[in-house]
Amino acid sequence: MPSVSRPSSCLSPRPAVGGLLAALAAAASLSGCVVAPPPRHVVVEPRAVVVEPPPPARAVLVEPAPTVIVAPTAPPAPYAETLTVAPSSAHVWVAGFWEWGGGRYVWRPGHWTTPPRPGVVWIPHHWEAGPGGWHFRPGRWAVR
Repeated sequence: MPSVSRPSSCLSPRPAVGGLLAALAAAASLSGCVVAPPPRHVVVEPRAVVVEPPPPARAVLVEPAPTVIVAPTAPPAPYAETLTVAPSSAHVWVAGFWEWGGGRYVWRPGHWTTPPRPGVVWIPHHWEAGPGGWHFRPGRWAVR
């Protein structure tokens, strides 16, 4: 076979390396191009905080639900109690009452006591006729 001669520029690996380097440099310079937005200026203005006072507190007496006591017969007439002198002007008389227990009525005598706070009155114990017999309603403190 006859030999083919080539020009010397085709035999040198230099031009291929140079072109590759030029292409890499162009790609690197173009890929790093970033356009950043202009800086924003944020102004924070303080606001006034308005705190309103809570509504005034209302006194509410919360008592546990009483045990329902039903007696089969009406209670006897109350005893006529002799009131002694009150220990102080702040004391209130809590009258005696008939209590049902053990299948019979038992008298609980009255006594002097002080209200749990000013502005309340004592509502006495009492019995009411109702379904199944006589229902005991315990005494309690109530706002005037």
